[in-house]
Amino acid sequence: MGQFGNQPDFGTEAATVTATDTITFATSVRSSCLYIGTGGDVKVILSGVTQADGTPPTAVEAVLFKNIPDGSFLPVIVDYVLLTGTTATDIIAIK
Repeated sequence: MGQFGNQPDFGTEAATVTATDTITFATSVRSSCLYIGTGGDVKVILSGVTQADGTPPTAVEAVLFKNIPDGSFLPVIVDYVLLTGTTATDIIAIK
């Protein structure tokens, strides 16, 4: 999704997000845009963020978006949705 030369300008996949504080490849939403069904705060790690030594990110690299309204898109591309700090629900990852 977005401005990548080999991708369409619209979402082609969607999946329900289960927020977790475990940061592994298995819990990644893999460069997705988020749809927020029921509003609140959303704590995420942006796509492509790594630690200085190239290892996967930690919660230190997370960003908290506050007061996201019901039925809106979060206009960033993310890899992880963290449980701690996220109060929004009914989140869908779109890519």
